[in-house]
Amino acid sequence: MNTKILVLLGVLAVVAADKLPSPSYGPPPVSSEETEPAKYGFDWNVQDSETGNDFAHQEGRDEDNTKGSYTVQLPDGRRQTVTYYVDGDSGYVADVTYEGEARYPDSDEVGSYSPPAAPSARYGAP
Repeated sequence: MNTKILVLLGVLAVVAADKLPSPSYGPPPVSSEETEPAKYGFDWNVQDSETGNDFAHQEGRDEDNTKGSYTVQLPDGRRQTVTYYVDGDSGYVADVTYEGEARYPDSDEVGSYSPPAAPSARYGAP
């Protein structure tokens, strides 16, 4: 009698497991948001006279056309501006320009630095 009940429970478990939904490994469903062409625009900048930080970035995109530029205050005092665009499959095309002249501190302002001496090799029996 116990064997019949165990076999019946086993058959019921197999039937119940067969009715469970199987996991789907296909591509995710496409929503209406994903089918609309990309279109956005933004810009921001940071100018801090106390620290000398001067950064900016602006970009706009309309479908496959993206245009933008960014600027960076370099440590040598110059301002670097990168203007770029991507037009369809043309890839990333950039034009880099610099404003100002590079300035470096005099050698006496930097101070002298000498690396620590390397330890001498000692050979001997272990």
